[in-house]
Amino acid sequence: MGAIQRIVQWSRVKSPWVIHFNSGACNGCDIEIVASLTPRYDLERFGVLLKGTPRHADVLLASGPVTRQIEDRLLRIYEQMAEPKFVVAVGTCACTGGVFQGLYNVKGGIDRILPVSAYIPGCPVTPNAIIDGVVKLLASLENPPKKASAG
Repeated sequence: MGAIQRIVQWSRVKSPWVIHFNSGACNGCDIEIVASLTPRYDLERFGVLLKGTPRHADVLLASGPVTRQIEDRLLRIYEQMAEPKFVVAVGTCACTGGVFQGLYNVKGGIDRILPVSAYIPGCPVTPNAIIDGVVKLLASLENPPKKASAG
């Protein structure tokens, strides 16, 4: 890994920029995501910064199940994010479809259309669980698994 790549990796781990997307949740998890960014819980102490555009975000915090109506928008937002990008499924609805699972317009959890890097289950998820999930994602980025050498 070159020096520039190490600096880019360091900056991604120390200052991840997130975008929040609600794909049709009841807003319980959305309120908790916003609460985790307030001074009481202070997700920003880990360098996390909420962004309003996917072009500046590294991490997509997605809440709610994937519906047929929102699927194209969610894919478009994901495609606009710069590489490498990570998806965090926040709440039971984002993980599995939750209480909306099996409805005619619901496809299921976020992992039906996007590769999910971390799951944070709960209904609604607590700010502490969101912070724990994001910190574990950052730790996994900081210490990627070593590739086995052939020999």
